[in-house]
Amino acid sequence: MTHYAKVNNGIVEQVIVAEADFFTNGHFVDTSPGTWVETSYNTRNGVHYSPITNTPDGGTPLRGNYAGIGYIYDPTHDVFYPPRPVDVNGIPCASWTIEEPSWMWKPPIPTPTDDKVYLWNETTKTWNEV
Repeated sequence: MTHYAKVNNGIVEQVIVAEADFFTNGHFVDTSPGTWVETSYNTRNGVHYSPITNTPDGGTPLRGNYAGIGYIYDPTHDVFYPPRPVDVNGIPCASWTIEEPSWMWKPPIPTPTDDKVYLWNETTKTWNEV
């Protein structure tokens, strides 16, 4: 079985598991706008993982990340990535950028690595200790 993401205007609306011929054998009729794009349950952060051990297995990652509802599909790079994060105040993190080859959002300042918990503040462009 294969996973497919329904993409409409670049946003994933639905993810299903189906056989490849499900779309071509006439049993599936979808008249809503969008396109079905294959996604791999075993791909995340640009790395393919073994379905048995959940460790990197050297396999070819498919489309950067497993698609989730609300994820973005970038047809130019043929990848899925999560929606832009929001900060501690619910403000979209406009200062964050997509990092290749992980296809994950990266803050402009690395998260502190001590044992404390931090949340990003987009207004001040700093990490706030929780």
